[in-house]
Amino acid sequence: MAPSLIGLDPRRVDRINDAMDDALLGHEDAKTAIDVACWDIFGKSVGLPVCELLGGRTDARLPLISSIYVGEPEDMRARVAKYRAKGYKGQSVKIAGEPVTDAKRVAAALADQQPDEFFIVDANGGLSVETALRFLRLLPRGLDFALEAPCATWRECVSLRRKTDVPILYDELATNEMSVVKILADDAAEGIDLKISKAGGLTRGRRQRDICLAAGYSVSVQETCGSDIAFAAIVHMAQTVPERSLRCILECREMVTIKTADGAFDVHDGFVTAPTTPGLGIVPRLDVLGEAVASYC
Repeated sequence: MAPSLIGLDPRRVDRINDAMDDALLGHEDAKTAIDVACWDIFGKSVGLPVCELLGGRTDARLPLISSIYVGEPEDMRARVAKYRAKGYKGQSVKIAGEPVTDAKRVAAALADQQPDEFFIVDANGGLSVETALRFLRLLPRGLDFALEAPCATWRECVSLRRKTDVPILYDELATNEMSVVKILADDAAEGIDLKISKAGGLTRGRRQRDICLAAGYSVSVQETCGSDIAFAAIVHMAQTVPERSLRCILECREMVTIKTADGAFDVHDGFVTAPTTPGLGIVPRLDVLGEAVASYC
């Protein structure tokens, strides 16, 4: 892609994406790094934070969501309590495709649910329609949650959708603008997890955001994984989603042990806000990132 980008204005983010697409199909994760860097340059060139360029910041504090990995039911309940004590209002509870045990895990994790909390039960596409229905029917009545990424294929998810009244969110199957349009056309969900590197960057993520807002869907802004730079992009995108539509954001920095940049992204009582400094509002730690693997001119 590099030769196609030399000489282009990085502030013309849509044109940068056109050039990348003309040079290479797919590889959205690689394109994300370039796209996010261009938004950072754009913001610094005009003295504005990226969230203002993406549509303007809201005044909302952004709620973080936990990631409760699969374990014994009472252990998962204890980890939910740990995040609750840190101020988190959102909890993402993972399940493993074992209907009886999964029902026990979810019942335990939601046992102490507070009125201002929301829960997502995340299957990561690991259920069949059969196992999903068995799991849902085994749960105690009255549990309040949304089911995320229940099945691996579109056909399975739509089939399950027709058989349950549990709100459904998409993650793995919400990969680009067309997939979000398809979700809307098939009335297949109540919202999506917008993962920036899966979308291909902030430019395409902005398009997915707008489709969801027009449809009345909820949006959470996340990444599959990432450090400080990825988290900065998450926060700036989420800061542009109206409070009534924003489900949560993922604190992806907890997934890594190194710090790649400095910036004002401190978490207070389970919430964060985008800084007002230009661009992404970060200073990369070049000693951590190391020498460039390649350079082009």
